[in-house]
Amino acid sequence: MRILLVLIITCFSLTGVNSQTFDPIKWTSGVVKESDTEYTLYFEATLDKGWHLYSQRAAETDEIAPTPTEFSFTPAPEKFQLIGETVEPEGIEKFDKIFEMNIKYFENKARFTQKVKILDPSLTSITAEVFFAICDDVRCLAPDTVVFEIVLNPKDNAATENQKTVSLTDEDLKKSKALQLDLKNQESFLQDTTEDKSYVSIFILGFLGGLIALLTPCVFPMIPLTVSFFTKSARNRKKGVFNAILYGVFIFAIYVLLSLPFHLLDSVDPEILNTISTNVILNIAFFIIFIVFAISFFGYFEITLPASWSNSLDYKATSIGGVVGIFFMALTLALVSFSCTGPILGSLLGGSLSSDGGAIQLSFGMGGFGLALALPFALFALFPNWLNSLPKSGGWLNTVKVVLGFIELALAFKFLSNADLVEHWGLLKREIFIGIWIVIGIAMTLYLFGKIRFPHDGPKQKISASRKALGAITLIFVLYLLPGLSNTAYANLKLLSGFPPPLFYSIYDKEAHGPLGLNAYTDFYEGLAAAKAENKPMIIDFTGWACVNCRKMEEQVWSDPAVMDVLKNEYILISLYVDDRKPLPETEQFNYLKANGSLKRIKTIGDQWATFQTLNFRNNSQPFYVLLDTNLNLLNSTIGYTPDIQEYLSWLKEGLSANK
Repeated sequence: MRILLVLIITCFSLTGVNSQTFDPIKWTSGVVKESDTEYTLYFEATLDKGWHLYSQRAAETDEIAPTPTEFSFTPAPEKFQLIGETVEPEGIEKFDKIFEMNIKYFENKARFTQKVKILDPSLTSITAEVFFAICDDVRCLAPDTVVFEIVLNPKDNAATENQKTVSLTDEDLKKSKALQLDLKNQESFLQDTTEDKSYVSIFILGFLGGLIALLTPCVFPMIPLTVSFFTKSARNRKKGVFNAILYGVFIFAIYVLLSLPFHLLDSVDPEILNTISTNVILNIAFFIIFIVFAISFFGYFEITLPASWSNSLDYKATSIGGVVGIFFMALTLALVSFSCTGPILGSLLGGSLSSDGGAIQLSFGMGGFGLALALPFALFALFPNWLNSLPKSGGWLNTVKVVLGFIELALAFKFLSNADLVEHWGLLKREIFIGIWIVIGIAMTLYLFGKIRFPHDGPKQKISASRKALGAITLIFVLYLLPGLSNTAYANLKLLSGFPPPLFYSIYDKEAHGPLGLNAYTDFYEGLAAAKAENKPMIIDFTGWACVNCRKMEEQVWSDPAVMDVLKNEYILISLYVDDRKPLPETEQFNYLKANGSLKRIKTIGDQWATFQTLNFRNNSQPFYVLLDTNLNLLNSTIGYTPDIQEYLSWLKEGLSANK
């Protein structure tokens, strides 16, 4: 949980810098010939003032710590061998208050050396990769990698400077050029398709999440206590109301600020949020975390932040008066309520990063969440008589917490499904996923009707009407899920589009094909050849295995008979998965020179199509749809998530008319 404090501290320094791109480090490399077979490779980092680079042994701990600098060398070991470890300068070692440990780092300049012994006389160069992260006192940049080609020069024993990065080969340039399409009508039709309605919808979802968090045992009892404190401790009612409203404003601000580091990541690399959301390790980590949260909600143990955190902040809140004291009170609430709000925020984080708005949507969602938490403190301060109408804390709060546990358990399998889809493991086919949700739904129904009990449940009492009603709704939801287990037309659960795996990822299909049984090409150039052969226009579907809105479009819009008919008979469908982690064959991997001058290694199918989309269509969100003819003329405007069937159908027909 220490990383939460790191984010909070970092947030306050990021306002107004999200549009900037930092480049505070420059690397050079070289080689010194020591003998006929031994060389010393060196790498020198020059840092702007205030920035520092971490040591290879930044912190001797397994806990959360700064990213250490790492060196790796190729080709194969039979060509050469490393003599000892990479040597680094003495550096600076001091206690870091944020990480609460001793950290070693370098400022201004740092020179690293590595001795090598050549085993193959024909070897002329060694490729070195340096993985590193840099920070200043208020921010850290995303970890990066630089690549060096160290050319060995047997005729000269003096230092030989090498280029900062590996120069692009003719093959790299050829493959990079192949990604660039000779598009026509770009200025007429290419546009940004991110719409405000998506921001409004995720703000509302965040607000609803905040309302749910208000009903948890960690937050609900705090409302009357805190409002009473402000109204009674102030010199007059006007001052008390002002303090309570200010308290609410600070709660809202804290949650919005937590999203700002993701804007910095997004500005460093526009594709990084998609990479984060589809990262297999991260999705599995979310799966495990949500399982742990669910077990905690069931009452088997409590998740609490270190008491020293809340005690320290509580002390500051009481000892510092005025505005600063109120801010620390708001920060204390955010921390002490984390065991209840954390899982809800985790759902918001995971869902926002995998949708098409990235960091902006996350800010809207966090803003909605913070506003819902803040409103009661301001409203009850303005209308203190309303406090008398609040229900008393009791067993119903525990019921809410257990229900949230079941919801967390269901959401956990969504993250595991993301990893399964990206890696094509075949563990959670659609029917298996829905079956797990059915089991969870039945267990939740039994709990609500009093047939299952958990540790924190009080003595058996008569089941309330509201609890019975919620149990009935849950049972209806389970019945709605049942057709999803079948191999029939009723298996398309439109209300859940985007959550279960796609329809074609099924136990009934031996081989996965296109969405809804459509014939879809997963390689642009194969699709282009088919379009020329059949003399049809193309629809390029930039999609993702873990893309929720992509599944919604397929199962709610594409499934419409009129839309399906046009897609099936009038267009060549090309579905390009930007999050596919399947490696490209070695012969097809290459270095791509980005606009900022850095190199990007195109290693996977997803790397290829994500770069293809950004390069040609100036967009990196999914779903994203493009209509092209076989001469690469854009037929109409590009569009993104369009849940209106008639609007999407009209867009398809406009493309057909333009093609004729």
